Amino acid sequence: MFICLLMILLSSFLESSFPPSSCKLQKKFDLNGIHRPGDVILGGLFEVHYSSLTKFSHYYYSLSLASGQEEQFWLLENCSGTPSVVGIVGDPFSTFSIAASSVLGLFKLPIVSYFATCSCLSDRQRFPSFFRTIPSDAFQVRAMIQILKHFGWTWVGLLVSDDDYGLHVSRSFKSDFLQLSGGCLAYSEILPWEDHPNEYKKIVDLMARSTARVVIVFAHQIHLIHLMTEVVKQNVTGLQWIASEAWTVVGGLHTPEFMPFLGGTLGIAIRRGEIPGFRDYLLKINPAEQNSANNMVKQFWEDTFHCRFSADWLEDGGTLCTGEEELRNAETELLDVTELRPEYNIYKAVYALAHALDDMLHCVPGRGPFIGHSCATLQKLEPWQLMYYLEKVNFTTPFGDQVFFDENGDALPIYDIMNWLWLPDGSTKVQNVGEVKMSVFKGEEVTLDENKIFWNFKSKEPTTSVCSNNCPPGTHIARKRGKPVCCYDCIPCSEGKISNNTECTSCPEDFWSSPQRDHCVLKRTEFLSYHEPLGICLTTTSLLGTFICTVVLGIFTYHRSTPMVRANNSELSFLLLVSLKLCFLCSLLFIGRPRLWTCQLRHAAFGISFVLCVSCILVKTMVVLAVFKASKPGGGTNLKWFGAMQQRGTVLVLTSIQAAICTAWLVSSSPTPHKNTQYYNDKVVYECAVGSTIGFGVLLGYIGVLAFLSFLLAFLARNLPDNFNEAKFITFSMLIFCAVWAAFVPAYVNSPGKYADAVEVFAILASSFGLLVALFGPKCYIILLKPERNTKKAIMGRETTKP
Repeated sequence: MFICLLMILLSSFLESSFPPSSCKLQKKFDLNGIHRPGDVILGGLFEVHYSSLTKFSHYYYSLSLASGQEEQFWLLENCSGTPSVVGIVGDPFSTFSIAASSVLGLFKLPIVSYFATCSCLSDRQRFPSFFRTIPSDAFQVRAMIQILKHFGWTWVGLLVSDDDYGLHVSRSFKSDFLQLSGGCLAYSEILPWEDHPNEYKKIVDLMARSTARVVIVFAHQIHLIHLMTEVVKQNVTGLQWIASEAWTVVGGLHTPEFMPFLGGTLGIAIRRGEIPGFRDYLLKINPAEQNSANNMVKQFWEDTFHCRFSADWLEDGGTLCTGEEELRNAETELLDVTELRPEYNIYKAVYALAHALDDMLHCVPGRGPFIGHSCATLQKLEPWQLMYYLEKVNFTTPFGDQVFFDENGDALPIYDIMNWLWLPDGSTKVQNVGEVKMSVFKGEEVTLDENKIFWNFKSKEPTTSVCSNNCPPGTHIARKRGKPVCCYDCIPCSEGKISNNTECTSCPEDFWSSPQRDHCVLKRTEFLSYHEPLGICLTTTSLLGTFICTVVLGIFTYHRSTPMVRANNSELSFLLLVSLKLCFLCSLLFIGRPRLWTCQLRHAAFGISFVLCVSCILVKTMVVLAVFKASKPGGGTNLKWFGAMQQRGTVLVLTSIQAAICTAWLVSSSPTPHKNTQYYNDKVVYECAVGSTIGFGVLLGYIGVLAFLSFLLAFLARNLPDNFNEAKFITFSMLIFCAVWAAFVPAYVNSPGKYADAVEVFAILASSFGLLVALFGPKCYIILLKPERNTKKAIMGRETTKP
């Protein structure tokens, strides 16, 4: 039998005076119980008295519930007498529940606690037969953290009792608080069970010095009495107290001495419930009834009606109890069934065992869950068989709460959130202001009615409890060395980054941080615009050069029959003016927002226009040299290679080569618009990427080669004996051209963004003006201001100048 087996396993407690074939009870208790033959007995462990003057062995008392009260059991006999207990409701304390479950779990005797919350009891390996109808501390801790998170309290103090309940909570709270809400503990202290004034003084001193304004207490009433006595003595005010379920609804703390400090306390309490018919049952209590609970009823009756059943105990003026007093009219908390909390858990625990028994009795033989599909019977019921059905219990109370146990023996977690309202008349009302429950999808879900909450502060608003205030926008957290993570400094974000109050993040590529570093703004765009002073100046200069070319072209057209215009192939002069005009106009392609067609056209137009210009100059220089050589004896044959057709053909060929270079460049690696973010952090530079650096280099190199040849030939022809030797002006113009473009390369490479385009436009305009002024300035001077020199004789140097 299971009881005898229990005694055999506990052989260390056997006395040698008993024979080997028997077991003996180690302790005997006067257990209150009611049963009839054939009944199934459920045990109960309840706290009736607040304190005891005698030493109590909780270990043996648990064993006595399981083994019964018979003095001796013989192994070869069937057990008779008081039936054994098949399930236990209790114990209210975690420490005692751990002790009882450690032993009873070996025999799978189910124990259903209504108040033990230690999360350690969810360990199915250590406590396989433990169940409870109250949420574990693991959920209680997370529920408490959700309340702290709701009000933004991240810097709190923690006080716990010196037992399994408090120590397990402390470990769980320290790890979960930081993980779930980013909070930190300013201090964590253990409250001793006994009244140690020095220990409590040290703890209260620490609380007074701390900057944490919220204090969480996981302890029992006795701890709070000792603690608050010292708090009152030191007058430590301005604290927001957070109560665990162990003392949230305890009335012994609602005293005029404590309430100025504890008013406004927030706490979580066991779910309130209703038990149908319970008040009517209580009203039927009568001390005259003879049952095992009669002594407790008499004690209650004497305390309620301030009388005594025994005349020996009557004091002067005392009253003798008759048992006929009207309980309905008595002022007692016993009849208040509106706030049933631990009692409601007991109700659910008993009904869970009852539903398990009922499910067992409905088992159909041959379809049972045990070996051979058998069913359990009341006559041979083993505790582990009842435990099987208890694990599968699922019912709903008349109050609407669903009762079932998860794989760890824990019930559906739900708590009420309570608030201590200190009324003007000095009384205290513990009011419900919300609830916290486990949601399958949302985790711990908090519902609060903040309008109902009483705050015990002058502001009537929730306090603030943080180590460091939230960093303002534009700053980030810098941890303090050696301090908790909640204590930090706020450092401004660097440029280009913004903060979300914790850390700085970089803005996207096209964005930059605002001056306040609190949001990203589009980066300013930069390109050589028509609307800025530099762009306006360059545009004006370009149009001015175009206009001058047009005027010069008009002058030459009007005086096209004069010797000055006709000298040295007037057709090349007109073509040169047109090419210079194109050079001035192509500079406009470098101004404005870069687009695909402008990027592709700007360098092609620039390259072809300048090659056309330089080709004309080169051919004019070659013609000057040819004419000079033809004036010498035997040199006439040289002119046949420099006729008008040959000159046009040479210019066309030289220009076509540049056109081919541009075409190859555009086809192979065309210039495209490009957003450059490398030059500046806060600006996006719109520019034309050249595509192929080789193509761009060949284009410039070809212009340079032609310019150098023109300069070299003009330099060689500078001292020819003509009165008007155009080679001198060509030499000067090409000197300017080469100087400008020689300076352009380093300036272009070292100029960022729009200034690179400005440098190129300046080079185009400067070289174009140099050619225009050097080549056509002297001619226009003679045509307009010295017409007497615009004769063939004057040009050939044969006219005699009069004194």
